[in-house]
Amino acid sequence: MTAAGRVPGGEAVAPAPDSPLRLWLKHLEALHPKGQSGIELGLERVVRVKQTLEQHLSCPLIIVGGTNGKGSTCAYLEAIYSFAGYRVGCYTSPHLIDFNERIRIDRQAVDDGTLTQAFGRVESARQAAGAIALTYFEFATLAAIEIFCACQAEVVILEVGLGGRLDAVNAYDADCAIVTSVALDHTEWLGSTRAAIGFEKAGIFRPGRPALCADPDPPASLIEHALAVGADLHLLGRDFGYFGDRNQWTFWGRAGLRRGGLANPVLRGRCQLRNASAALAAGELLRNRLPLSMQAVRRGLIDLSLAGRFQVLPGKPTIILDVAHNPQAVGELASNLADLGYCARTFAVVGMLADKDIAASLAPLAGRIDEWMLADLAGPRAASAVQLAGFVGTGPGGACQCFVSPGVAFDCAAKMAKEDDRIVVFGSFHTVAAVMQALNLGR
Repeated sequence: MTAAGRVPGGEAVAPAPDSPLRLWLKHLEALHPKGQSGIELGLERVVRVKQTLEQHLSCPLIIVGGTNGKGSTCAYLEAIYSFAGYRVGCYTSPHLIDFNERIRIDRQAVDDGTLTQAFGRVESARQAAGAIALTYFEFATLAAIEIFCACQAEVVILEVGLGGRLDAVNAYDADCAIVTSVALDHTEWLGSTRAAIGFEKAGIFRPGRPALCADPDPPASLIEHALAVGADLHLLGRDFGYFGDRNQWTFWGRAGLRRGGLANPVLRGRCQLRNASAALAAGELLRNRLPLSMQAVRRGLIDLSLAGRFQVLPGKPTIILDVAHNPQAVGELASNLADLGYCARTFAVVGMLADKDIAASLAPLAGRIDEWMLADLAGPRAASAVQLAGFVGTGPGGACQCFVSPGVAFDCAAKMAKEDDRIVVFGSFHTVAAVMQALNLGR
């Protein structure tokens, strides 16, 4: 930490008058004792309100879970089916800038009016069901399904919020379920071992329906649960996979299936071929209901964007935004940085939540960071910059400065960095969102 200590933030800006959507979001935050950032797993609450709403999806439903890679896999599926001409509803979380990002129709975030109308219907059902104290995520999930039903979506993609077995999206039966990876994260809710976490994530599998796992080393608990419930299990490397080089790749599946000559996915990172393979495998397993052309597959892999997933911004110095916040994801980040080649210095703008394994998350970057720009985050779950500095000092090492926010930390890094340097922003969705706002991105 520098002798100067903490760097003060700028002047506070008066908030704009509350819009109808912001008032609704405040209402969602107040419904459950744990608030927006609190977590309470369980299906009873959401199922009771779902039944009151009489929700019934009449189209194929794909649910995507996993420790890392969920957002990317959802993005590939969303783009591929959109280019195939289907009306696609996609629900992901969390958002980076605006809540609307969570619920998309045909790759476009829904407008405020659509959201508030859906919120109104969910609230009426919640009251009718006994004023159930839904969590923020549960309320949003019910609203997303309301919107997808109303727009007559032809395929719906839901991203698991946390775990799988007791997550709100698991109140709906997947026609195809995907687990992208299994690693240690959210251990206070899911368990402290890969076996325990794998069991929780396998909870989205259904009897007789396709269940895919794109983890190259899935825990036995996931496989055993899939077999116990009678799911049609497909494993990476056994039932589907990929091969290729820097120029193109080939997807393969059961019964000699091949989709070759594919351009590498537009999303950067070594893990993206696994995520793309899982999306293509799901597409093949649902092809009788949702046929896909090669043109749709090719376009869906390269014509999409996903903010904050090893997102390299144009210009100098190089700026990289990555929502990596657990050891596995930061390990991928470290590998991807190595693949980028030479830079003079690397600045890391980092803010993290205290309930993460901070020491293990920072360890993969040992020797790769020249200046750590550590930031406080808002909220009760946040680790302070001073706490992060302690982990840097006992772990990867390096020069540290502490700041009151990611925006201020980034501003300092940008002033220090030269054209042949790079700035890596990671540690939390909150960290990346704050820097995106500082750069006027995402609106």
